[in-house]
Amino acid sequence: MATIKDRVKELTPAPVTGGLKRALVRYGEATASRRPLPDFLIIGTKRGGTTSLWNYLLRHPGVPQLFPAWNTKTSHYFEENWYRGVDWYRSHFPTERQRAAQSARYGGPVRAGEAAPLYMFHPLAPQRVHELMPQVRLIVLLRDPVERAYSHWKERRTEGHEPLDFAAALAAEPARTAGERAKLIADPNHFSEPYDWHTYRARGRYLEHLEPWLDRFDRSQLLFLPSESLYRDPAASYRRVLEFVGLPDYDPGEFRVYNDRRSAPMDPAVRAELTDYFRPHNRALSARLGMRFDWAD
Repeated sequence: MATIKDRVKELTPAPVTGGLKRALVRYGEATASRRPLPDFLIIGTKRGGTTSLWNYLLRHPGVPQLFPAWNTKTSHYFEENWYRGVDWYRSHFPTERQRAAQSARYGGPVRAGEAAPLYMFHPLAPQRVHELMPQVRLIVLLRDPVERAYSHWKERRTEGHEPLDFAAALAAEPARTAGERAKLIADPNHFSEPYDWHTYRARGRYLEHLEPWLDRFDRSQLLFLPSESLYRDPAASYRRVLEFVGLPDYDPGEFRVYNDRRSAPMDPAVRAELTDYFRPHNRALSARLGMRFDWAD
């Protein structure tokens, strides 16, 4: 007798490439009217555990992966691919019939979504999401901004996009990113690599970027999770997320950390400077959300 995990595996398509991928993309767009918009978005933060949480959710039998032609955790629609239009966005998600079939196979509800950590940080994303999906559920992972910045730098460094050491990269951030946010606001189709790649300090000013979401969405639609809680007790955080999106409890089997990057410790002087810098921002965030964070004291 097949287990739930066996049935989930049957539903998981192999990645496709080349001409077949292009054909499937066209098919997805042609059937866009039969593809409901997602039920939830994981909107951030970068280097806060979004990939890990997304992979845990994919193991749930009620969460379909994005359309097989894409083989990714996100469409990047609300920041990089806005110009492609809503049919292109809908093409990433299962049809009503596919959702019903998946629900029948495991005997429970289906919730589709994506994980895109740049959404929280992009100045136009909150309004775009609200106009298209005013009832969507939003999951926000928030990590100690000092550790987040260092992890962000390590990612850029190991991927070959960051020639500077951490201290130098922090110092270069204002010049590298000057005017980029204004360009994003002025041109709806503009995409900025510096704004995505080199905003080590800016991304940690969480409240500044969350206010537009809090202004547009009811608080009941937002789930804020400390990344440290996800790392320390992933099972408990996973249960909270499942309850939030309306899925039954489930044991995914393991909670390994994805995209972890080992390195030498941060320079103590740099750590001290960043800790001082983020302190008032952290306190304001904690007060606004009515939450305590290990790093917000």
